[in-house]
Amino acid sequence: MEQVWFAAALWLALALIATLVALWLRISTALSEIVVGTLAQLIISGLLGAGALAAKAPWITFLAGTGAIVLTFLAGAELDPSVFRAKWQEAGAVGLVGFLAPFVGAATVARYLLGWTLPASLLAGIALSTTSIAVVYTVMLELGLNQTDFGKGILAACFINDLGTVIALGLIFAPFTSRTLVFVGLSMVAFLALPFLTPRFFERFGGRASEVETKYILLLVFGMGGLAVWAGSEAVLPAYIIGMVLAGSVGKDHVLIRRLRTLTFGFLTPFYFIRAGSLVSVRALIAAPLVFAALLLAKMFTKLVALVPTVRFFNYLGHEGLYYSLMMSTGLTFGTISALFGLNHGIINQTQNSHVVATVIGSAVVPTAIANAYFLPKHLLPASARAAKKKTALTSAPLEETA
Repeated sequence: MEQVWFAAALWLALALIATLVALWLRISTALSEIVVGTLAQLIISGLLGAGALAAKAPWITFLAGTGAIVLTFLAGAELDPSVFRAKWQEAGAVGLVGFLAPFVGAATVARYLLGWTLPASLLAGIALSTTSIAVVYTVMLELGLNQTDFGKGILAACFINDLGTVIALGLIFAPFTSRTLVFVGLSMVAFLALPFLTPRFFERFGGRASEVETKYILLLVFGMGGLAVWAGSEAVLPAYIIGMVLAGSVGKDHVLIRRLRTLTFGFLTPFYFIRAGSLVSVRALIAAPLVFAALLLAKMFTKLVALVPTVRFFNYLGHEGLYYSLMMSTGLTFGTISALFGLNHGIINQTQNSHVVATVIGSAVVPTAIANAYFLPKHLLPASARAAKKKTALTSAPLEETA
């Protein structure tokens, strides 16, 4: 049992290091955690042997999965229904373009440049077509952009983009069975009933130290997530939709959202992001770096070429448009899920999986770093966020001078 506690201490130490690095470099914590996870896997495995980080241990997999599910729920709950209704054309156009362009581009590169089989190429296209709700929501939250129409519009487009990914994965690879019908039917009932039942349940039993609201939400996302996996789908999809349908009630309960954020960002998501980074096989990348470069370029180039004019069509010009396009070019959650699906079902092999996962994680790191370093629309940041960034810059200046 002591091994579990030591492993937990190690992972939280990595999470703390990643947070301090993020503060020092003034980058996203999610970005820092991914990089720390990759380096930790390489260093710790080299010193203590393969498996020393225990990234595939069942309890770490569970915590990482829980972090992804609750984070996705929060991203959905942050969507203002009125903003989504007002921006449905924008979200639909940007989301569909953001899915189709890299799907076709990455699949074409994998098939005709890398020589992969058609199923493997299609799987790579699906995995690289995603936009990471987890990364985008984390960045929006850290900067305060989740409170703005600009940030809410990006999150809405992320949903449409990833919905296209899930549908493509289901139509091309996942079997359509009676379980699928059961899942769709029960989901429709739940999504229609929850906006009516949840506020009344909270009014009757909420507001207590026993955290009834948190237990209720976790029950929903775990139950629907289990049903989704049973039907051949993914647990994060119903979590996001549950968050969306409850945005008018749970999303407006700022105290509850703050408590869920504390649980999620303080404990759960470090396991998710660090584990995501640890799944990258650095040796596989060193052995064939051009494969990684080709796939990353295919995703980034096709995404940006298609997204920049689409975003500008909706009057996002200058830094706003480029920042919007770069954030839509990130990938992580559904990308790694799609790659793992392909590996488990024999569609891609272990080496191909390493390259796809590395590309997915690279697409979480590169666009985020570029967007926040060079194209951040500072005029859209809430006053509190601008003040915090200014304070951070001032307090870090002496350290930089002495470095």
